[in-house]
Amino acid sequence: DGASARHPSSRAKAPSRPAVPPRPGPPPAPLARSRPTTVAVPAITIEAPVVELGLDAQGRLATPPVGSPRMVGWYAKGVTPGERGTAVVVGHRDTLTGPAVFLNLNALSPGNTVRVARADGRVAVFTVDRVRTYPKTGFPDEEVYGSTGRPELRLLTCGGAFDRATGYEANIVVFAHLTDIAQKI
Repeated sequence: DGASARHPSSRAKAPSRPAVPPRPGPPPAPLARSRPTTVAVPAITIEAPVVELGLDAQGRLATPPVGSPRMVGWYAKGVTPGERGTAVVVGHRDTLTGPAVFLNLNALSPGNTVRVARADGRVAVFTVDRVRTYPKTGFPDEEVYGSTGRPELRLLTCGGAFDRATGYEANIVVFAHLTDIAQKI
């Protein structure tokens, strides 16, 4: 398992040392623009293809096709995941046919990771800072979408109570920042 450098038949014991957590290095430099292709969230067992989204007729972010509940959407006129600024990825919580890709988004915790494969072959790795639920009537646009000067990612889905006539009353937002660049999802 690679846990010991000694051969299993060795009778001598290595001296005991307290575990020292590794020091985090400096954050990675922002990446150049490259379209996201897949979003993976290991903590809630998600690996989803990405579709490009724009704004609807009311100027709100469109959603992925309802007929593709396992797909996420990225706001294509915004920054790409890994670029300096705030990239936005949305997914359905459920559809008329059942659970969808972001059903358990609210179960994420600080320290969980989100991995975004990009068309350039790199994987932008984000670490979750916090998860919040906001009522749709008081949604804090600047806090959610505003740039912090570093590469950040927001994952959004519906939340709160559901009403058949008006839909969900809130949005769940995951705030994360770039912490690594990898080569595999």
